[in-house]
Amino acid sequence: MANRTIRKVTVIGSGIMGSRIACHFANTGAEVLLLDIVPQNLTAEETAAGKTLSDKAVRNRIVNSSLQAAIKSNPSPLFTKHFSTRIQTGNLEDHISFIQTSDWIIEAVTERLDVKQKVFELVEKHRKPGSLVSTNTSGIPIHMLIEGRSEDFKLNFLGTHFFNPPRYLQLLELIPTPSTAANVVSFLEDYGRRILGKTVVICKDTPAFIANRIGVFSIQWLFHFAKGRDFTVEDIDNLTGTILGRPKSATFRTCDVVGLDTLVHVARGVQDNCPDDESRAIFAIPEFVSAMVEKGWIGDKNKQGFYLKSKNDKGETSILSLNLKTLEYQPQQKTKYSTIEKAKAVESLSNRMNILFDGEDAAGDFYRHSFCALFAYVSHRIPEISDDLFRIDDAMKAGFGWQLGPFQIWDAVGVKKGLDWCDKLGYLCASWVKEMLTAGEERFYSNDEREYWSSSKKIFEPIPGVDDILTPSKMNENSLVWQNKAAALRHLGDGILVLGWQTKMNTIGAEVIEALNKSIDIAEQSYRGLVLYNEGENFSAGANVGLIFMLAANQEYDELDMAVRTFQKTCMRMRYSAIPVVAAPHQLTLGGGCEISMHCDKVVAHAELYMGLVEFGVGVIPGGGGTKEFALRYSDELKDGDIRLNTFRNRFLTIGQAKVSTSAEEAFELGYLRRGVDEYTMSRSLQLTRAKEACLELANRGYTQPAPRKDIHVLGKEGLGIIYVGANSMRSGHYISEHDQLISEKLGYVLAGGDLSATTEVSEQYLLDLERKAFLELCSERKTLERMQSLVNTGKILRN
Repeated sequence: MANRTIRKVTVIGSGIMGSRIACHFANTGAEVLLLDIVPQNLTAEETAAGKTLSDKAVRNRIVNSSLQAAIKSNPSPLFTKHFSTRIQTGNLEDHISFIQTSDWIIEAVTERLDVKQKVFELVEKHRKPGSLVSTNTSGIPIHMLIEGRSEDFKLNFLGTHFFNPPRYLQLLELIPTPSTAANVVSFLEDYGRRILGKTVVICKDTPAFIANRIGVFSIQWLFHFAKGRDFTVEDIDNLTGTILGRPKSATFRTCDVVGLDTLVHVARGVQDNCPDDESRAIFAIPEFVSAMVEKGWIGDKNKQGFYLKSKNDKGETSILSLNLKTLEYQPQQKTKYSTIEKAKAVESLSNRMNILFDGEDAAGDFYRHSFCALFAYVSHRIPEISDDLFRIDDAMKAGFGWQLGPFQIWDAVGVKKGLDWCDKLGYLCASWVKEMLTAGEERFYSNDEREYWSSSKKIFEPIPGVDDILTPSKMNENSLVWQNKAAALRHLGDGILVLGWQTKMNTIGAEVIEALNKSIDIAEQSYRGLVLYNEGENFSAGANVGLIFMLAANQEYDELDMAVRTFQKTCMRMRYSAIPVVAAPHQLTLGGGCEISMHCDKVVAHAELYMGLVEFGVGVIPGGGGTKEFALRYSDELKDGDIRLNTFRNRFLTIGQAKVSTSAEEAFELGYLRRGVDEYTMSRSLQLTRAKEACLELANRGYTQPAPRKDIHVLGKEGLGIIYVGANSMRSGHYISEHDQLISEKLGYVLAGGDLSATTEVSEQYLLDLERKAFLELCSERKTLERMQSLVNTGKILRN
């Protein structure tokens, strides 16, 4: 068992969940078999083509159609389309014997006990002993699915509840039965975290498990609360969205996305199967929700729900919201609340919770009720759905996108304060909370959140797995080496420093540039390496466009030249420092954030990496070394016999079309990451740990400070010709604007190394000077200023 590996996976059931689970396993590099039933009837097209039910294409029609639909869906379940070659399809009659080579068999068929039991009977006949078997059910008790199965089957069986879409939602709930072997659970907990990139939460076999039980309670409570008050749909979404550290879709928009029918199904399942739930009445479906389901107003899948997209007589589109009392759609009218306005000014989400809870307006009253209802409910779920409170928080954060789980919110408000208000408002909490306070403990978590209060043992216990997780903001004060207003440099141990910055969308301004240079100075003097890693939603949205726009608009070109020159020097400082520098980007890594990463010795990215040089959209070319770097990489990649103009064109188009990768894998394809040098990890929580290891590996090899490059081959006029002809052709065909043509020609000029008469070897500094000159010239153009102004004022790209 200790040597268990997962090389081959079978997924049975190719519906929305099954096909996407198969795709995510393909993302990990596994060989996947996707199976479904054989069609019982021919389609009209098959009949017209003279097909029969015995034809192979017909017998695999269901599974193949489902897989193709998944592959074409947006957002894509695959990191890159060619990963689909890792998935083999088949049907349950002709190919069931193929599962005998699988290490893990996952059932994802329709939610019917009898159907699932028949599938497992079939699986039992063909699986190899010791192979894992799991179900992705969300509504059927797990233990009921193994009745009549063998001992080996039971030992290796459990529930594995993936959240949809499996690639993007981080939660994986593991639901063992009393028969499941302990080492199976521990293996999958580790595998899910490291290989699948999931937050793995072990649940008890209770209805809706953890995330849906708490999440649907929260939504149902809001339904009942809102219907008797004057809150509108848009009011509730304003109150329960980003201000709370939750997704923009908040409550009602989330219901539209998920489907009101799905929500109703889960709520009814809890009400029917949890007779001892003290808040069981909350799961009763309100009349307005039942009426919406009857009308088919279940959300996006039927194009209307709590919101409806509408066009007026002039063809203008607007989003209407549902009046919960009249069930008529009306224009949205968001109410402004002083409590929310006050909370917006507070960056710390934990500190914001107290402001919301203490609000003196209708919003404050709402938060006190909603928080207290949540506090009381989750307190009673221990030990029913979990023995450990941190698992409830983990499930809500990973499954519903909450930045703070219920017990973390309660800690932020204050446990005693929250309990006192629960008593005042009539929300009865479980007795163990008061017992904890009586014992002299005032928090559910230790200050560094590495320990939690065990209500059963009445002591603080370590949270499993946190020792592997490096979180700079939660490190002790002794780790802080240097900081300014925007950034902090900390010691990770073993001589490795980590620099992180906290600005709006982690954009790069003067203070971040200062921090990057200071960090390298400090690291070169006393340490072994430096890692660049940002917490929060994004790594970096790029340079501060507002500052560039201000300098350009005021025609302060000397200062702008100095700013660009400083950024270029900073990137080159990282490239040619005396210590290894490793970047660990995730999510948005655009413009300057991309350029910084490209100049590090190594990138350890998260798999969900949206990286790109997007400066073209604001009327300029990459000016921090990004254009130079593409010319350098083109030179290094070109082999004898390559069709060099095609390769050159592709590199030009990546920048010229402002292409952004949809995954780290695609970042390799676009040239932002380097094969054989850079890498990515599936686990966001373990990314910094791996980046530190990579930095140490470079240091331990005897890192040598590299010398600036002077051997970059550029094409000169040969490259310029193809760019100028192509840009002129695109302009003549009205595919690009006159200004787009100008930017294209400036970009091509730098990538080609200028109008040199032949292929020539040039230095990095030569290319940086060309790049900076082109950047400054474009900043003097009126249409570039218009583009920058549009982005600064509206957040939208202007194509002029």
